[in-house]
Amino acid sequence: MKTKIRNSKIKKARMVGFRARQKTAGGRKVNKRRRARHGAI
Repeated sequence: MKTKIRNSKIKKARMVGFRARQKTAGGRKVNKRRRARHGAI
């Protein structure tokens, strides 16, 4: 079995990106909090 060295940038973005967070209730809460603290994200 070949070991994976580097993770795909796209895959990481899918897990931790803005849109990924918007898809869950908890994530929307995080985005809302960030928007409140820093204006636009």
